[in-house]
Amino acid sequence: MTSPHGRGIADGDLFRDGGQGHGAGAFRILHVSTGNVCRSPITERLNRHALAHRLGDPYIGGLVVESAGTWGHEGAPMEAHAATVLADFGADPDGFLGRELLDEHVIRADLVLTATRDHRAQVISMGHSAGLRTFTLKEFTRLVRAIDPATLPDPEQAGGVVERARALVRAAAALRGWLLAPNEEADEVHDPYGAPITFFRSIGDEINQALDPVVTALTGVPAPA
Repeated sequence: MTSPHGRGIADGDLFRDGGQGHGAGAFRILHVSTGNVCRSPITERLNRHALAHRLGDPYIGGLVVESAGTWGHEGAPMEAHAATVLADFGADPDGFLGRELLDEHVIRADLVLTATRDHRAQVISMGHSAGLRTFTLKEFTRLVRAIDPATLPDPEQAGGVVERARALVRAAAALRGWLLAPNEEADEVHDPYGAPITFFRSIGDEINQALDPVVTALTGVPAPA
């Protein structure tokens, strides 16, 4: 089993280690799709891009953003259309290398956000008490929208956004059985692999819209107008 360190995003990336390495002061967000060359790279890099704009200096946040694939293309670059979508949003596609989802990734993740319900089931089936911290991206967005931000820790107080993020995951897990999806498709982000750039762009828009309330809830900072 290969060590996961240094894979998935560019070496030395600030959000990779949140400026805090693997210490208890970091909160790790893991995005999961199938090949780790389309959906999860787009989600990872858009998430990091949004966090950087909300928090300013990433060293302050302690948020680590990663990705992996259940059938990850180990060492592969992201798909060219995925990189184009990221560039459209002003996010950085450079230096990405795909990786296969390993036990280590799940063990150290504080929040796992998957593209589909099947991915969510695969992560949970790996064990490691992952059930309460694994959601599809759209499921987590739906739950987050129902959480009163006033009930979350102030990101300016002790613990900062890390304690706020942990409280957010606990609150979302508590709501999951009460706030169900309106239909099976509501929690899915479909795979654009092999599709034209127009479909990639629609998936990028879908992911970006789902991430916005999540990043706002994590940081306590709304998106710029």
